[in-house]
Amino acid sequence: MTTREIPRIISVDDHVVEPAHLFSTWLPAKHRAAGPRCETRRLRVDFEGGASYVTRFTEDGTPGDVWFYEDLVVPLRRNIAAAGFPREEMTLAPITYDTMRRGCWDPAARLVDMDTNWVEASLCFPTFPRFCGQTFAEAKDKDLALACVRAYNDWMVDEWCGDSRGRLIPLTIVPLWDVTAAAAEVQRNAARGVRAVCFSECPAKLGLPSIHSGYWDPFFAVCEATGTVVNMHIGSSSTTTNTSVDAPAAVQITLSFNYSLISLSDYLFSGLFVRFPNLKVAYSEGQMGWIPFVLQRADDVWREHRGWNGVADALPESPSTYFFRNVYACFFRDDIGVAMIERVGPDNITFETDYPHTDTTWPHTKQVATDMLAGVSDDIVYKLLRGNAIRMLGLPLS
Repeated sequence: MTTREIPRIISVDDHVVEPAHLFSTWLPAKHRAAGPRCETRRLRVDFEGGASYVTRFTEDGTPGDVWFYEDLVVPLRRNIAAAGFPREEMTLAPITYDTMRRGCWDPAARLVDMDTNWVEASLCFPTFPRFCGQTFAEAKDKDLALACVRAYNDWMVDEWCGDSRGRLIPLTIVPLWDVTAAAAEVQRNAARGVRAVCFSECPAKLGLPSIHSGYWDPFFAVCEATGTVVNMHIGSSSTTTNTSVDAPAAVQITLSFNYSLISLSDYLFSGLFVRFPNLKVAYSEGQMGWIPFVLQRADDVWREHRGWNGVADALPESPSTYFFRNVYACFFRDDIGVAMIERVGPDNITFETDYPHTDTTWPHTKQVATDMLAGVSDDIVYKLLRGNAIRMLGLPLS
C-alpha cells in the first residue's frame, strides 16, 4: 500500500523563547533600564505544591539564563526549550540560549526547523510574557508594562515574523488591565495585518472581570470588526487543575485540557456569540476528544433547565450552534478525537506541533500526522492540517 503525502502543515500553536535582546532593543530608551533584562546565573528549579515552579540560586547549580523584571524571576527551563533533547532529558534543568536549539529564539533557524518538520506556517505563543501577557498585567508600573506590551508586539511583527515571507504568523498580546487600551492595541496591530491576539481562557482567575460582565465587549467588538482571532492557550488563566499539593506533575499535565473545557462552557453560555456573531475564538493545546460530550451536555442544560439556568433569554440557539459557528480547537495527538471527528466538527479543528515544548512532535510531525489520520478522508485531512487554519486566520495561502 502506498502511503499518501499529507499537505504541508500550518501549526496554530507553537512557542517562541524571546531573545535576550528583545526589550533592550524594542523598548523606548527611557524605559530600558527598568525593563526586563536577562542574565546568566547558577540555579536549580523544582516543581512543588502540585502546581508551582520554585527557583533557587546556588553556587553548585546549573548555569541558566534568567529574566528579571520588577520582583519577578523567570528562569529558562529545558522543558520549555525541549526540541532536540531525548524525552528523558526534557527536564526542569535551567538552560541558556547557547545550549538550547537555536530555532527556539532565532527566526531564521526556526524556518529551517519548520522545513524539517513539514510545517509551512506557524503561530507562536509567548514565553516570558506568559500565554496572554499575564507578566505585564501583574506588574506594578503600568506605564512601563504598557510599553513592554507594545515593544513585544513590535518585535513580534517586525523581527520575529518580519523576514519570514508570511511563514511566521504574528500573535500579539494586549494590556489586560485596561480594556480600552487592549482594544486600541488590537486595532493598532490589525492595521499592520495582524489577525491573532492572545487572551485568557478565564480572566476572572486573573482577578479581572469575567466575560459575563460586559467589561470586555469593546475588546471583542474590535476583534470581530478586524477579523482578529482570540487565541486562548491552556494555562492562560495562570491556573492549573491539580488534585493535591503532593500530586506528581503527571496529574497536572494529564488534566491540562480541563481549562479549555471550562472556558468553552463559559463562552457558550456567555451570550458573546449572540452579540458578536462573527467573533472567532480558538483554544490552543487543549486537544479535542472531550468536545462532543461537552456540546451534548451544554445543549441538554440549555434545553432541559431553561426554567432556571439563567440563559433562557440570552441564547436563542443551542450552545453547540455557537461552537460550530464561532469556535476552533486544535490537536497534535488525539486518536479519540480523530475517531469522532464528524461529531467534533471537521471544520472547527486545526493542528499544532507545540514546538519546542516537551509535547512537541518535532521533528517527526509529518509521520505522526500521517499515522494518526490514516483512516481519514483526504478532504478532512486537508481541513485539519491546513485548510481550517487558513480560513480561521485569513491567510493568503491555498
